[in-house]
Amino acid sequence: MTSKEIKIAYVEFDSLMQLDVEDRVLAQAAIAATGNSYAPYSNFNVGAAVMFEDGEVIKGSNQENAAYPSGLCAERTALFYASSSRPDKAIKAIAIAAAQNGTLCSTPATPCGACRQVMAQYQLKSGIPMRVLLVGADVIWRFEKVDDLLPLIFDSI
Repeated sequence: MTSKEIKIAYVEFDSLMQLDVEDRVLAQAAIAATGNSYAPYSNFNVGAAVMFEDGEVIKGSNQENAAYPSGLCAERTALFYASSSRPDKAIKAIAIAAAQNGTLCSTPATPCGACRQVMAQYQLKSGIPMRVLLVGADVIWRFEKVDDLLPLIFDSI
């Protein structure tokens, strides 16, 4: 038997102003997307913004439904829209932000397992690492690729 360990690497920022311009634009788009959320049951508004290789940004937000679990997370909303509207464009980054009752959460909200797997699938489709920004009011985490959020990605099909 061999004991092994998986480590992940990420960079932590204290404010949007510490991000480079491209990441700041993407993070601000995710924050803005929280305003498009439909979350009458949880009041937990999540926004996601996807950036293509050419710098174009597409946004999505969580959409709840009284017939739970018929809603959809912001990450999947953004990624599915990006792929369906621009199927031949590579996605190079995604930013996710969450607000509760109109106030950006102090720490980042992390994607659920299903969203992480969808992110992994679109990273594979794009053929390049997908940078991930998790945005909070007091801290921002940047991961250089989805693998850092989902070690041992399911991609064996």
